[in-house]
Formats: sequence, structure tokens, C-alpha cells
Amino acid sequence: MNYVRNAWYAASWACDIAAEKLLGIRILNDPIVIWRNAAGALTAFEDRCIHRLAPLSLGRCEGEKLRCMYHGLLYDRTGRVVDIPGQEKNRIPDTLRVRTYPVVERHGCVWVWMGNAAADESLIPPVIDLDQPAYANYFSAQGQMDFAAEGFLVSDNLLDLSHLSFLHAESFDDLVSQAWAREPPKFTKRERSVRTEQWLRSQPFGGGSKPGERVDTYTRTDFYVPGVLVIMDRGYPVGTADTLNGQEPDPGQPAYSISGHLVTPMTSRSTRYFFWAAFHRDYDPSIHDHDAVMTYAQKGFNEDKKMIEAQQQILDSTPGWRFIPTRNDRGVLFYNQILEKLVREESSQVNPSSSS
Repeated sequence: MNYVRNAWYAASWACDIAAEKLLGIRILNDPIVIWRNAAGALTAFEDRCIHRLAPLSLGRCEGEKLRCMYHGLLYDRTGRVVDIPGQEKNRIPDTLRVRTYPVVERHGCVWVWMGNAAADESLIPPVIDLDQPAYANYFSAQGQMDFAAEGFLVSDNLLDLSHLSFLHAESFDDLVSQAWAREPPKFTKRERSVRTEQWLRSQPFGGGSKPGERVDTYTRTDFYVPGVLVIMDRGYPVGTADTLNGQEPDPGQPAYSISGHLVTPMTSRSTRYFFWAAFHRDYDPSIHDHDAVMTYAQKGFNEDKKMIEAQQQILDSTPGWRFIPTRNDRGVLFYNQILEKLVREESSQVNPSSSS
């Protein structure tokens, strides 16, 4: 599977990178170190010292600079070596430098641009901030976990939510019904995203619902390049889906719950998965205990992890494998078409002669 490089990948929660601290991560198999200076400004380098390829993530911050703690080479924020212990400064060539990556803090995340093209901040996926007044401190949470599997398997899992009806049937009990698999969603392919819309009729859980009440739930998901899913749920009185003939309800009504899922391929067999969820301030938090809901969610993520890692093992031992798509895979197919187009465009930019 080829991945788009001219894109912003989530590298960390912003709160997890403190001032003058270092974070090492691989993205698309590139080793990267991310660090903040004392003022909080972010820098991202290739995570290997030019001297003996020691990981700079094992180094230390020194004001505006980063020191390799193997043999002491010191780098400024442009990636240039400005000090080599025991060597005169005028004998340090300006060409001694590591690759730097554009890095931006937005939506509570740290994003790294992995491409060679000029970084375009307008392409950062429009993830909704958890600190927005309507959602802050209202039943919100975030976390991350790693999968021993290729990134596209994690993305496929999020693009086809029909698996909720079966993989999570026991852990989510009555919060998940077979409607996820049997009610046909509507798929829309866009330039760099896929939208899925689905009505689930007479469900036991919805915005502002009380125990025992049922609602028609409208779920809209947007899956953005390079692997960011945003899910918005709205609840309505039973019968609304039929009245609207399955069409989208008033888009101006705020979602009662929003969740985000960010997929970052680290290597060919490892993926970091960031997730967050929040409920609107008008939602009644007394309906469900925060810790109980997070326990449900974590159990569900663990079920995903177990299945996807087992799937990866079978794929690795099955030469010439191919998937058989079903109707619910339409979102997966649309997204793969978008990726293939973007990868082709990147390839033609790198090798212009290949398109002639």
C-alpha cells in the first residue's frame, strides 16, 4: 500500500510534548524527533545524528538548540550543526545538517508534513477542537494506542462501520444493533475525503434521551486524507428518518456527540491510533457515567486491535491475497481511489518524464 506523503500526519497530542522535551516517532517509516524550545515553539528533525546516526530523540534541549548525547553535536532549529566538541567552529561546513519537517500544532494535535512539496496548512484535516466552549469539559476524553498492523487495515476498519454490529456486539450490548450492518449508508466521494451518512431507526441511545427512550439517530462520518475520521451523531424523535425519507436533517443543529479517530502509519507493520470523543454541553451527562463509557470505548478499541492484528498475520501468510468487496466497502473503495490518484500525482511531480 502506497501512502500519500504530501499530507499532514498526526504525531502526538500537543499536551504530550512539554517544553524542552523530545518525542521520537516513526511516520511512514521516517524516524522523526519533535521538540519544543522553552517558549513552546515546535521543531521536527530527522531522528538521526549525521555523525553516527544516533537517535536525536535520546538527546537534550539546550535553549533554542538540540544536542546529540552520543558525541555532543549541537543543532540549531534549522537542522544545521553549530557545534562539534573538539572542532573549531570555522571548520564546521554549512552543509552539515539534518532534514527538518514542517510541524504545526492545531486542534490539540501536533501535525507533521511528510512530503517534499511546500507544506500547505489548508490541508490539515478539519478536526474539531475539544476545547471549543460547546464541548469542553462536557464528557470529553482522549487517548491513543498502537496496532501491530499496516495503517490501511486500521483505516478500512473506520471506513466500514458495519463491523460494529458484530465485532462489538457483546461489549456494547444494546448500544449497537444490527442496523449498522443492514441499514444501507449513503457514500459521497470528495476531493480528499469520503462522507458517509446513515440513519439508524429507533435506537436506545441518542442526544438527550433518557433510559428506555428510543430515537432515530443520524450519523455522519467524514474520512479525510491521510487518515482522519470525524463522526457526528444527532438524535431525533422516532419517525424522523422516515419523514425525511432518509435525507440529511438540519445541518445547523449541533451534534450531541463528536468523536475523532486519527490513523498514523509508523512502519509497514505498525500504526499509531489517536482517538477523542466529546458530548455537547446540552447533553445530559447524568445518563451515563464518564468512566463507564470510556471503559466501553476502550473495550471496543481492544476488540478492533485484536481483530486487525490477527488479520495482519493472516495476510502476511497468504501470498497473492485479495479482498472481496461488499456493498458496505464502498467507502473503502472511494477512499482508496482518492489515495491512488494523489499518489500518482505525487509520482508525476517527482518524475515528470514518467507521465509523458
